[in-house]
This record gives sequence, C-alpha cells and structure tokens, in this order.
Amino acid sequence: MFYQFEHFGRGEHFCKETGENFSFPIHMHNSFELIIILSGSMDVTVGTTKYTLNKNEAVLVFPHQLHSLSSLHSKHILYIFSPDIVKAFSSKVLQKVPTSNKFVIDEHLLALLSMTDESSSTIEKKGVLYSVCASFDKSNSYTDKASNKNNLLYRIFEFIEREYSKDCLLKQLSEELSYDYAYLSRFFKRNVGITFNEYVNHFRISKACELLSNTDNSVLQCAMECGYSSLRSFNRNFKDIVAVSPTEYKRRHNG
Repeated sequence: MFYQFEHFGRGEHFCKETGENFSFPIHMHNSFELIIILSGSMDVTVGTTKYTLNKNEAVLVFPHQLHSLSSLHSKHILYIFSPDIVKAFSSKVLQKVPTSNKFVIDEHLLALLSMTDESSSTIEKKGVLYSVCASFDKSNSYTDKASNKNNLLYRIFEFIEREYSKDCLLKQLSEELSYDYAYLSRFFKRNVGITFNEYVNHFRISKACELLSNTDNSVLQCAMECGYSSLRSFNRNFKDIVAVSPTEYKRRHNG
C-alpha cells in the first residue's frame, strides 16, 4: 500500500496516520516525520542508512532527508509535523543532520502521542512534540548538513508534486531548473535508486491509491487525475506496483 505525502511543512502543519504492512518509495519533504512501531518490524532507510525498527522503536526523519519505508508485518503510528510547530528545536538543528535517526520511545511518551491527533489543541501538540524532540536530542549527536545535493533533490520532488497530474517530463524539469537533461537523469538515478520516470509512476500510483480508497471516482477518473491518458497503461502500472488491479483495490478498500 502507498501513502500520500503532501507534507511540505508550511505553517504549523500536523497530521497523524496509523496503519499496518505498508511500504513507500524513497521521497523527501520539508517536514519532520516520526515513525513508531507498535508491533512487528519495519525497515526505514534514511539517506544511505537502513534501520530495522521493532516494537516501541522509532525513527525521526528531518526535513529534506531522503527516506523510504518497507514492511510486510507491522503496525505503526506515523506523525508528520512542520518545523514551525517545534521552532526552538528546528532552529537548533537547522543546518545539521543526526548521526542516527533511530531512538526508543518510552511508554509514557508513547501514551501521550497516542492521545494526540489533529483535533488536539495547538498547545497539546507542541507539548508532546517538544517532548519527542527532547528525547531524541538527548540520545543523538549531529553533523553539519551538506545542503547542495538535497536542495536540488527537493526541487525535483517539488516539481513532481506539482506536475504529476500533467505530463511531468524530465525535459520540462531540465528546462525549468536550467540543468542538462542527461545530468539530471544520472543525478536522480544515482541518488534515488530508480529512474525519474519510475519514480513518477510510483508517485502517481500512490495518489491513485488515495483516490480509490477515499472517493467515489471511477477507475478512469482516478487514472486521469493522476496523469494517465491511457487506462491500459494505468492498469498495467498499478498492478505492477500494488500487485492487484485498480478495480480490486477499490473493492477491497470500499467494502
């Protein structure tokens, strides 16, 4: 299953998701992302480091850090929150990255997090999130951020977020960013691990999963909204990535 990540961290953005047995391809956004495992295990890759998380273990992903998630048997809680909601911590680590993103959530803090959601007051959210950041800060050290590569990757991901429902071509991207087409192609594959077109397909299918699960749109409508002009191509790509047809996926998630 793929999750939708439209979390570019503006304002005091906060969201909470729960789920099980899911994976999401490598991506980046301008928010903190906290992943806590309630049972089972999950592999979370941040940059080039792979962490295996078990019960009550967590990863705090910093803004602009590349990361991916992979699990066959797990239950999790995931929080995404903007730097603005924890300004004091964000300012401290603005030009830094942690030496390790992994840490342990104690039972008291986990209980507080479990009771915190989008309906909680801003003060409640900030109180709990600052407690998370303080716990993380005590157990980790930092190194200076190498920002140039991440800045270009962020601009590429931002382009895909904006253009995925249209043509979303590497040629357009190279013209917009004034980078050589061949250089961008090699850069993306080297740093993300898959080609630009492969990533766009994964991103589009993740959006399609969201639409199929949460709207009454037909499969054709979902395909068109996610940038596919051919239903045949959409069906083929969807099944290759999700392992079931869009029709079957919609049936399973709409009872």
